[in-house]
Amino acid sequence: MTGAGIEISRRNLLKSGVVFGISAISPFLIFRSGHAAAGELQMVPAEPNPNGAFERLFLLKGDPLAGPINTIITEAGSPVPAPTLAAGERRVLRLMHFNDLHNHITDTHAAKGDSHRFSQMVKKVRAARAAAGEKEIVLFVSGGDDHTGSVFDELLGWSPEGFVADASYRVYSAAGVDISVLGNHEFDRGCEMLKLGIEKDARFPVLSANVNGSKFMELNRDYVCAAIAEAKGLRIGFVGLTTPVDTRVGQPSDPTLAVSSPVEAIRNILPAVASISDVVVILSHCGYGSGNHMSGKAATNRKIGEGDFDIAAAAGMLTDKPVVLIGGHSHTRLNAEGIDPDNMIEGVLITQAEANGQFLGEIAMSIAAENGRKAWFTSVSLHPVKGRDDRVKADDPKYAGLEHDGDFDAEFETSHVAPLLAALDEKLKDVIGKVEGADLVSTERTIADRYIRECAIGNFMNDALVDRSTTFANGRIDFAVFNATGLAAGITEGPLTFKQWFDVMPYADNVHVATMTGAQIKEMLDNNAKRILRPEELAKGDVKLESFVSRGFLHFSSGIRYSVDYGSSAAEARAVEILLNEQPIEGQLDKTFQVAFNTYIALGGFGEAWNGKPIGGGVAGEIASMDLRKLDYLHTGLVYRNEIIAFIRDKGVVSDATGAKLDGRLKTIEAS
Repeated sequence: MTGAGIEISRRNLLKSGVVFGISAISPFLIFRSGHAAAGELQMVPAEPNPNGAFERLFLLKGDPLAGPINTIITEAGSPVPAPTLAAGERRVLRLMHFNDLHNHITDTHAAKGDSHRFSQMVKKVRAARAAAGEKEIVLFVSGGDDHTGSVFDELLGWSPEGFVADASYRVYSAAGVDISVLGNHEFDRGCEMLKLGIEKDARFPVLSANVNGSKFMELNRDYVCAAIAEAKGLRIGFVGLTTPVDTRVGQPSDPTLAVSSPVEAIRNILPAVASISDVVVILSHCGYGSGNHMSGKAATNRKIGEGDFDIAAAAGMLTDKPVVLIGGHSHTRLNAEGIDPDNMIEGVLITQAEANGQFLGEIAMSIAAENGRKAWFTSVSLHPVKGRDDRVKADDPKYAGLEHDGDFDAEFETSHVAPLLAALDEKLKDVIGKVEGADLVSTERTIADRYIRECAIGNFMNDALVDRSTTFANGRIDFAVFNATGLAAGITEGPLTFKQWFDVMPYADNVHVATMTGAQIKEMLDNNAKRILRPEELAKGDVKLESFVSRGFLHFSSGIRYSVDYGSSAAEARAVEILLNEQPIEGQLDKTFQVAFNTYIALGGFGEAWNGKPIGGGVAGEIASMDLRKLDYLHTGLVYRNEIIAFIRDKGVVSDATGAKLDGRLKTIEAS
């Protein structure tokens, strides 16, 4: 800033009644009317969540992707987050954080009883806030992916007409969550529904500095890149970042939605945010690691891209203020036994609290004003969130580790969660059919099969979709495809409820029908053969099949039958003995077929790479993936899960007779 700019800043600060020395004024801050231009952020006072801990809140509006931010503008007379603590004066900041809750607010179970996951967190946060001294601040923050994964998603609906509530944002607001970041799964039902959820139910700011271009959501109106909060004299800066790897861009309903480089965004914005903060919190829903990394829900290497390692390395060089990074996306349990030195990069602390409400994380920082990172002390911990099982007796050693009455905030559950469950009750308990002979479609069998062989529940789903296609407006499909990581659970003998089937395929997918030649199908099957978990990988015994093997392995309907020849390596693996509708593929290479994909794969599988990039997930070698995005698609608008449920309702039963079986459509050939 020029000397004249500094003088203008001082005059206006004096005019607004704020007086402090010239050294305390941010070199980025000027006073003038108008909106932010390129290289600028506009600082706008906003109402904090009345149930939270912020005393004052300022939203930073502008375009952090247009280039480095060199100016923060605010109108004369407007309040600013000015330093009020004397040099060396201390505050203790406690960040109670969670990430990837995926709407696991309360997990219901008929036999075990309900696990009140979020209400357990609320009890801990409220107790911490009640016990906080006059120099201690307790914040409650989310690391993103607040949607997709439980039946509460159904309250959001698929169109504005079907909206009931944004369950996660509604309970967060009531619980006093102070701030959140946009995760990739926030976009699963489209930006129109995300915007509606924020508008109706989020009483806290939602951040992302690298999401842009949606025709439904507007940066600086529906979400902002950064914010500054004040509490007990401490100025806390926040920047939000979203993974560009797994966010659903490229959908026909919102073709200009884009997610840019999180590292570029942090480089552009952090110096300005830090200049008016005593401490900076990066909410990074980008994943632990860098490039390809294995942690959290990944059983093999997973594509992370520019992840927390890259962000922390960039951030640490941009300011001498204390910086912490609260992560998400990779479902990684970090710093469970205290700070791991590997999670300090360039002075930036990285932490994460696994996922699905398993833990509430806590970062406690003692910060001395105007001392930067000098005399900055911090500690971390993870508080387990208990699951419930009322069948376990008090004398059982497992009893103490389970949730019991008194472990959660019952008043909060009754006032804020119970009404949402009541709204869901009819849908949850709706019996859509029955299951006969569940051995092949149990959770245990599904988890054991999905990455390494033919999978009965995958067979059932794909064949069901082909059957249902007789009702499609644009005609019958020939084949159906579904990815192994989308098969999250199995089912049990007896009545089958909507919730039980939701647990099988919890992700928000539509049906997209591609026109493919036989030659393209052969290329897809060859590429798929390189993704199967190989015998030598299984023999090592270090692949956890219950975790995600994020390499995009696909299952097919019965019209596609083939064998995987493992070869001597993944690079040499190939599909052989291929039959399309019982005829050898060699005579059908020029023939066209209608093939149904779920949204995730039609959009290229993101980190599971059906997009021309190398196959990830621990597959050895830089093996290029087939780019399924280039196919000619008809986007039906049909919800994949709803079509399978309609099939089950029509047949009345999931059994061998209705397709829940193994029929040899996929065989494997050991290397000789």
